[in-house]
Amino acid sequence: MTDREPARRRTGEPRRGSLGTQAPVVGLIGPIGCGKSTVAGWLAERGAAIIDADRLTRDVMAPGAPVTESIHARFGGEYRRPDGSLDRAALGRLVFGDPARLAELESIVHPAVARLEREAIRAADARRPTVIVIEAIKLVEAGHAPWCDEVWLVVCSQAAQLGRLIGRGMDESDARQRIAAQAASLASWRAAATRTINTDGDRVTVERAVAAALEDLLNRQG
Repeated sequence: MTDREPARRRTGEPRRGSLGTQAPVVGLIGPIGCGKSTVAGWLAERGAAIIDADRLTRDVMAPGAPVTESIHARFGGEYRRPDGSLDRAALGRLVFGDPARLAELESIVHPAVARLEREAIRAADARRPTVIVIEAIKLVEAGHAPWCDEVWLVVCSQAAQLGRLIGRGMDESDARQRIAAQAASLASWRAAATRTINTDGDRVTVERAVAAALEDLLNRQG
C-alpha cells in the first residue's frame, strides 16, 4: 500500500538528510487521523527511533513555559485554564477556522519545537537506531523536509479519517473543521513526499507494506 516518488526523483545517489546523521532520517507527514502514529509504532518495532513533534509541542506549551505565556499574551486569557495550561481544544477551534491566526500560533510554537527536534535527533542518532523517524504534521511548512533522507506521506480516505477521529472522541464538527483546514496542505505534502502510504487497507497488509518500505530504504542507503 505504498507508492514511491516519480522516477525523476529516484535517479542518482541516495539523498542524505542535511543534519548529517549516521542513521537515515524519515519525515512522517499526513493529515490528522490517517495513521501516522500507527506507522511510527510499526517502525519503532523494527528499531526506529521516533521523534514525536506533537509531544514536543505539548512540552513547549506546558503551563508557565515561555511559549505558553507568549500564546496567552497574543491570543488572550480566555484560552488559559485555571492551572495555567492552554485550552488547546478551544484554541484549536479558533486557529483551524482562521488561517491567519493559525500562522500567528505557528510563528510562536515552531521555532521552539525545532530546537527540541534537533536535540532529539542528535540524541537518537547516538543510540544507533536503524532509522530516525520525525513524526510531524508540519514538517514541510516548518522547512524541515531537507533534514530527511525520505519523506513519507500517510493518507487515507476522508470517510476513514472522519470515522477514526470520531472514534477517538472528537466532536464531528471539530473533526470536519480540522480535516478541511488541512486539505489545502495536501498539494505541498505530495510535492515533498518521496513515498506515499495509504492506510485504507487491512492492518496486516498495511503493516507489511510499511515493513517493505523500510527495507527498501535501508537497502538503498547501504
